[in-house]
Amino acid sequence: MIIKQISIFLENTAGRIADVTGVLKDNNINLRAIMIADTADFGILRIISDEPERAVKVLQDAKFTTRTTDVLAVKIQDKVGALCDVMALFNNNGINIEYLYASLEKKDDTAVIIFKVQDAKKGLEVIKANGLV
Repeated sequence: MIIKQISIFLENTAGRIADVTGVLKDNNINLRAIMIADTADFGILRIISDEPERAVKVLQDAKFTTRTTDVLAVKIQDKVGALCDVMALFNNNGINIEYLYASLEKKDDTAVIIFKVQDAKKGLEVIKANGLV
């Protein structure tokens, strides 16, 4: 399914991730997935939340710079080769993956992988056509 990812741009200083998660905690907003990419000077914290619109508002009110992006959440079996199969499916259908990370959610024998792809609508069509939604 297509979901909203929130990117938060942070200075690469001690305590900044704690500041973000503190704002979310204080506003009773839960995280479903999280990852960070960093350089020497700044980082991009990417999150999936249970209330993306409200999360953006409270983060912006707290003076964080945010951006919202459509990403794909793909439920896969928690078994050897499952991610490889999805990667091959995207590759065979010309879906360019910009980055991916795993969700914090896990149910039964499945995992949720978050994919940032060039064309989310085309990616959704491919995963739907192959029973991955």
